[in-house]
Amino acid sequence: MSGYCEWQSLLDDAATRNEPPFLLLLDGLEDPRNFGAILRTAEAAGVHGVIIPKRRSVRLNETVLRTSTGAAELVPVAQAANLNEVIKRLKKEAVWVAGLEADGSQDYRAGDYTGGIALVIGGEGNGLSRLTRELCDFVVRIPLRGRITSLNASVAAALLMYEVVRQRDTR
Repeated sequence: MSGYCEWQSLLDDAATRNEPPFLLLLDGLEDPRNFGAILRTAEAAGVHGVIIPKRRSVRLNETVLRTSTGAAELVPVAQAANLNEVIKRLKKEAVWVAGLEADGSQDYRAGDYTGGIALVIGGEGNGLSRLTRELCDFVVRIPLRGRITSLNASVAAALLMYEVVRQRDTR
């Protein structure tokens, strides 16, 4: 495993590619298999990097590496002492922050993800922390038609990442 990078380098990478930033923030994700699956999808979707908190979060480990089928070596991952401070700094850099929650105020397909965007995915049990949710520019939901009230974190993240891809491909 290649280890962690500084989160600011993710913005530099996007600028070098002449692309609006496309970041993923994981707020309290605990399952290494979910993390690995998210990294795999993030690599396929062209995400510039993933930011996780230093505490109360899954870490890069062998399970993550195996589950990601190598994507953990390709997608830069940064650890942040305070995810909420990162969100504040991203907003100053003109990066919109979109949270994902079951009770979000709008359908995820209604969001505008064509500019700089940071998608925030909450943990498996508790979703987004209160302050993180408050700091988001908007909070979206994925409509569920069946009796199940939530999706697996990696599945929900994949749907949202590919909505970003769809919008950017059609603009």
